[in-house]
Amino acid sequence: CGHLCTAQVDMIDLYCVCSMQYLPSTAVNTTLQLQELRERMLPLNISAYIIPGTDAHLSEYIAPRDARMAFMTGFTGSAGTAVVTQTKAALWTDSRYWVQAERQMDCNWELEKDVSIRNVAEWLISEVPSGSEIGFDPFLFSLSKSLFSTPPSSNRSLKSIPVNLVDQVWKDRPSIPPDNLTLLPDRVIRGSWQMKVEQIRNQMRDNPYKPTALLLSALDETAWLFNLRGSDIPYNPFFYSYTLLTIDEIWLFLHTVRVTEELKVYLNASCEGPLCVQLKSYESILDHLKTYVAQPDIKVWIGTEYTNYALYEVITPADKLMTSSYSPVLTTKAVKDETEQRILREAHVRDAVAVIQLLMWLEKTVPKGKETELTAAEYVNMCRGKQKDSRGPSFETISASGPNAALAHYSPTEATSRRLTVDEMYLVDSGGQYLDGTTDITRTVHWGTPTALQKEAFTRVLMGNIEISRTIFPSGTREPHFSICVNMEMLGRRALWEVGLNYGHGTGHGVGNYFGVHEWPVGFQGNNIPFRAGMFTSIEPGYYKENDFGIRIEDVAVIIPVQTKYGQDYLTFDTVSLVPYDRKLIDTSLLSSEQLQWLNKYYKTIRRLLGPELDKQGLNEEKDWMFRNTEPFMASGSSASVCSSSLTLIVLPVALFHIV
Repeated sequence: CGHLCTAQVDMIDLYCVCSMQYLPSTAVNTTLQLQELRERMLPLNISAYIIPGTDAHLSEYIAPRDARMAFMTGFTGSAGTAVVTQTKAALWTDSRYWVQAERQMDCNWELEKDVSIRNVAEWLISEVPSGSEIGFDPFLFSLSKSLFSTPPSSNRSLKSIPVNLVDQVWKDRPSIPPDNLTLLPDRVIRGSWQMKVEQIRNQMRDNPYKPTALLLSALDETAWLFNLRGSDIPYNPFFYSYTLLTIDEIWLFLHTVRVTEELKVYLNASCEGPLCVQLKSYESILDHLKTYVAQPDIKVWIGTEYTNYALYEVITPADKLMTSSYSPVLTTKAVKDETEQRILREAHVRDAVAVIQLLMWLEKTVPKGKETELTAAEYVNMCRGKQKDSRGPSFETISASGPNAALAHYSPTEATSRRLTVDEMYLVDSGGQYLDGTTDITRTVHWGTPTALQKEAFTRVLMGNIEISRTIFPSGTREPHFSICVNMEMLGRRALWEVGLNYGHGTGHGVGNYFGVHEWPVGFQGNNIPFRAGMFTSIEPGYYKENDFGIRIEDVAVIIPVQTKYGQDYLTFDTVSLVPYDRKLIDTSLLSSEQLQWLNKYYKTIRRLLGPELDKQGLNEEKDWMFRNTEPFMASGSSASVCSSSLTLIVLPVALFHIV
């Protein structure tokens, strides 16, 4: 109904208040906060204000106090951009969230489904008068955003406003958690923070542009460098921080009230020298950076994907700036060493126990009509909490049945949770945080009799998962502007494409060692780095039939070297998720002999690795369930329509969005 709003602010408010009775019960009335924001815009002489759904570190997952877009719009999805003018309010988000946005937003807001920055810019040009200024918070924008290259011919300019206007109208904005930081035990780290600092400094010394300093803005960069974890971000063990690292000094910017005496000793905070960490207040990063840059013979290295515009614009003149898409910390962290690979595999073994306990429990209780999406989500998180070194879920569990499963990022609430039945498909996408690793796995099941379409769609999604998992490819291959990782996207889609099906999200993302469940820059997108041995990625094709059902099969795999007949330096994927797929949804007549062979080999691996862990935990019933569901498949019917020898790698023409 947002398109019906008139051009008068008071009429907008009146219309939307009167229309609330026609909106879903889940819609949030945003009239008051819009009124107050527009009042704040007037004295600044800005015609529009941009509200992105991120924080000052450009994080994907943010703390409640940084959920400004959600506060203004009512929409709680993890991706989006809102724009407010004096007469209109619009939200851009991708296809994962369209239905959710329509359910949560009131009629003050218009939903825009073209999520490109170009579309946002074009909308602003059409709605904002010529010669006007458009306000934005420079701490919430990456300098890689093409919005900053608005053509001069538009005769509209961006105005940097460092005091966030939403914060000024958000009267009950949550505070920062008071929790202290956590030191990781030696058994789960790849080396001391001193070793890591010298490793990064060596990369700075070896760089031909000779940077004198490295600015770290992403929260996982500082957490990795110092082997520290926090609790500022839900589901992510991070803490608000920046680091400025030079060849002979280290400055760590954080909320110093949470720094214990133990931590000061650990960081050598009381000394001066190249391996002594100087602790500074979090809010002082901008002033300190200005002071550093003012010195002669300075060059600051930044990663453009995670450095906000506020920090970027003080590094002047241009010859004092050195850029790359990602910092050397992110690219180094992406490749796990032998210890990290081993413990991350071990975390996935224990995690598989929890998922199997959930599936076995639901198999028993759903036919009795007792369980809901919400109780299922609570159960799997309870099971994970009993595992060794558990630190809670790694994201909000996606527990979805029937039409809710057609929403790729749906999570149940008391208001939306549906009762689980044997007549519908059920999708559960969940993960855990453990001291030794982060997990993410999705399984789709049916407790009754699936339809022909459901069974075929599931099998074709499985075929896509298998085709990527068994692919052999050259290490580090990169075509112009696209890595081979992007080209492999089609392997996950080919079986679906052949019958006119598809999915609207990306096919994988990196996974960390007790970090974020989405660890950049690993993945299948155009702005990811080429795969290398030791990287972990999810593989997660899917299919979603609107208002009916959803299917996703997600596993985490590690990239490993592989021996080929002739070539050297080739890689493949080794799946570390260890939960069998729903047998009744697999049509083996569609699988090729190679795919069937891979599936049976995978099931042998599950038995070999998971059996001893179930014995160790005394879970005999779960072990029996696992063995029943990993019986080898026999070939039947015709060969699959997808044969890897006939697949040709192509470049996908559009940017795709990844999900957990």
